[in-house]
Amino acid sequence: MNCKSYVLIGALIGTTAGIAGPPAVAAEYPTKPIRLVVGFPAGGAVDVTARTIAPHLSDRLKQQVVVDNRGGAHGNISAEIVARAEPDGHTLFLGTISILAINPALYKKLPFDSVRDFAPISILVSVSGIVVAHPSLKVGTMNELIALARAKPGALTYATSGTGSPGHLAGELLKTLAKIDMLHVPYKGGAPAMADLLGGQVNTMFATVSTAVPHLKSGKLKGLAVTSSRRAAALPEVPTVAEATGFRSYEANNWYGMLAPAQTPAAIIGRLNTELHAALKQPDVRSKLLAQGLETSPSTPAEFSAYLKSEIVKWARVAKEAGARVE
Repeated sequence: MNCKSYVLIGALIGTTAGIAGPPAVAAEYPTKPIRLVVGFPAGGAVDVTARTIAPHLSDRLKQQVVVDNRGGAHGNISAEIVARAEPDGHTLFLGTISILAINPALYKKLPFDSVRDFAPISILVSVSGIVVAHPSLKVGTMNELIALARAKPGALTYATSGTGSPGHLAGELLKTLAKIDMLHVPYKGGAPAMADLLGGQVNTMFATVSTAVPHLKSGKLKGLAVTSSRRAAALPEVPTVAEATGFRSYEANNWYGMLAPAQTPAAIIGRLNTELHAALKQPDVRSKLLAQGLETSPSTPAEFSAYLKSEIVKWARVAKEAGARVE
């Protein structure tokens, strides 16, 4: 007798069909195309991650995984869509540090709760940030930058892709630990920020490794340190901020992960975790992501859940100390 038969019999005699339900759901899943919601426009690193993984996930699940770009409101629109979706595994979310861990600290009210409304599946990638400086700034190390900032409070500037961005809070975390005062200059995106840094309108920038590498290799910028907990694969010679300064608690990892709506059956979450890990092991996936400065970092659902909670607490503290808010 198959699982469908058990469910039918359970329903007819009034017993709890849920006992037989989960195996049936797991065996049949997925039954239709899967919608992968991305909170940013096509072409960016988050979109590239989704479109690199989606074909492999489609092959393994035997159903098409369709990337659905839903930008706006710093990613909050996309999160709300998934939070309100049916918890059947057919709507997934490519969540990011900015949407899930930083936005709760910046907005007084959000249409979703990062912990309550989602079921973590796996961390996918980590994105190294890097502190870069214009050649005209007479510093070659992080300690020299900190010393100059202490000598000239408020005189040095650092650019980011916007208020509340991972780069912004990475800069604020450094300011807090080093007890320095640098002026934050937010831009509407990383491209205009990088353009002004190259033009010498700002002194430094908290950028992503992928956008900085070409300018470091050409000598147009100086790389002082990466903001992640480990050195970036693309720039193994550049130390971490923690290594360079001795601030062992400094860590500002930009990450993306896969989540489903809360209450999605555990069997489906487990299946998706297994298939995602298999996809992330594919050489072509790893190489394509690494070309964008994205390093694969698969996890268990429990590990992702714990990490997300710790990140929410961490960035809430940094945002509060920096007075960063989005109205």
